[in-house]
Amino acid sequence: MRISGNTIFIAGGTSGIGLELAIRLSKEGNAVIVGGRRRDRLEEITAAHPALGTVEIDVDDTASIRRAFEHVTASHPALNVLVTMSGIMHPEDLTSPDSLQIAERTVTTNILGTIRLASQFIPFLREQEAATIITVTSALAFVPLPMTPTYNASKAAIHSFTESMRVQLADTSIQCIEIAPPGVRTTLMGQEDSEAAMPLDAFVNEVIALLEANPEAKEIIVEAAAGLRYAEANGNYDEMLAMLS
Repeated sequence: MRISGNTIFIAGGTSGIGLELAIRLSKEGNAVIVGGRRRDRLEEITAAHPALGTVEIDVDDTASIRRAFEHVTASHPALNVLVTMSGIMHPEDLTSPDSLQIAERTVTTNILGTIRLASQFIPFLREQEAATIITVTSALAFVPLPMTPTYNASKAAIHSFTESMRVQLADTSIQCIEIAPPGVRTTLMGQEDSEAAMPLDAFVNEVIALLEANPEAKEIIVEAAAGLRYAEANGNYDEMLAMLS
């Protein structure tokens, strides 16, 4: 993926990693549209960042995805990059009946949301000369955080989905890139002030640098995520799992 000259839609880009990535990619010379559920939040983004486009989208709703697709592709016919950012993360006590509700919401947003977006946008993107789908997983796809079992599983599922999608689209114009963040200082799981989490600006800076350095990248793994990503290959999976436990 070239680092500039793209038209990029970031679904779930209204806060945290998604918004910071949108801002940085816009500064790199891309047209960027962010999507989210809350109209008031989208209006705040428009006021604070006039260069960014916005569109309402709820990835839990196939009709909403379709409406957002029609709006974005009509207003930005050069759209060539889709970033699937939408995701939720909640602790689960598997001995509690409430855990099932959390699990079902997580699967709907984190797995079905990404699959639905890909299904909707692939036919359009494959008509572009050069296109990219970026999925956002997590280092926890590779070594789980036991207190968030369905979140970990959802990210592992999207890692696997991205691998398969990359193979199926190999003969098309669409490149598939997976970004697997470590813990980052965002509101996800209340990590915004966590000393154990990576500063948001440092994470996005490293992502942009890795994308620029390797336009043919399949995965973007920042240094802070490498320990979990390669734990099994490095032979210290059990040690890493014990640490997260």
